Amino acid sequence: KMNSFVSAAKFISNTIRSSNKNGSAVTRGIISSLARSTKNISAMKSRLPTSVIIRANFSTSGSDIMSHFVAKGSDLEGNSIEEAMHSLANADAVCFDVDSTVINEEGIDVLADSLGKGEEVAAWTVKAMEGDTKFEDALAARLDIIKPSRASILKCLDDHPLVLSPGVDRLVEVLMQNGTHVFLVSGGFRIMIEPVAKSLGISKSNIVANTIFFDEDSATGEYSGFCRDEPTSADMGKPKAVQMLKDEHGYENVVMVGDGATDAQAKPPANAFVGFGGVAVREAVRGKACWYVRDFEDMIEVVEKFGKRM
Repeated sequence: KMNSFVSAAKFISNTIRSSNKNGSAVTRGIISSLARSTKNISAMKSRLPTSVIIRANFSTSGSDIMSHFVAKGSDLEGNSIEEAMHSLANADAVCFDVDSTVINEEGIDVLADSLGKGEEVAAWTVKAMEGDTKFEDALAARLDIIKPSRASILKCLDDHPLVLSPGVDRLVEVLMQNGTHVFLVSGGFRIMIEPVAKSLGISKSNIVANTIFFDEDSATGEYSGFCRDEPTSADMGKPKAVQMLKDEHGYENVVMVGDGATDAQAKPPANAFVGFGGVAVREAVRGKACWYVRDFEDMIEVVEKFGKRM
């Protein structure tokens, strides 16, 4: 940060002067260089807009962020709210679950309903989200029940466009303005998530989700299986996905946001897990969340008021 650099330069310069009163050519050179750097940076700061200078200041502590919300009477819930708020404000990346978080329903249940298999599939979805069965078993069972063709999925999306949860579009917007990378990390299907990502301005390359295989020789693209190599196709897939993103991009601070047991598994390696109960409240998830929210308003405020601002 520029303020910190200026202070450090002055401190070092003064220290060298006091400990080398007679000075040598080297000492005088160091002092001169530091003085020039300090003067140049100070001049740069004088030409910068106030908003940019403010953004260069050191990040607000988690306790100070939390105090802001306590003072305004916010109803806060979670195991380590300060940590989660600070991580969100300074996140390199935020990973969102999609079903019952970014959108206000479970995509696979919507698809199953459109194919007349809703109740049967919904029962497996609840098991998967509550953590009562391994995710890979629930995924395989649901796909075996519905066997969706490409044509049937596209018709479903046409007839029943997936609806965003209130406020998520604004949260994604302020995160991006803050210089935070946004990913959709889902146990759902890429073919159904891509339109959601597009509506939020999120690149296809920032989707980690399951890939359905279709028979390209059939007129309607009949279902022929799914890719079991995707990290989110199996239990403990979301921690694998988060670690993959950290390794690939060098992120130090990643936040996971979601409603299900598989999302709670993401911490660690995620630095914080924000549980979302705006669509469905799952007690097992609520108990594991660093911060548990029922809408996105406070998260938006954390980023807008306390974000790192690139």
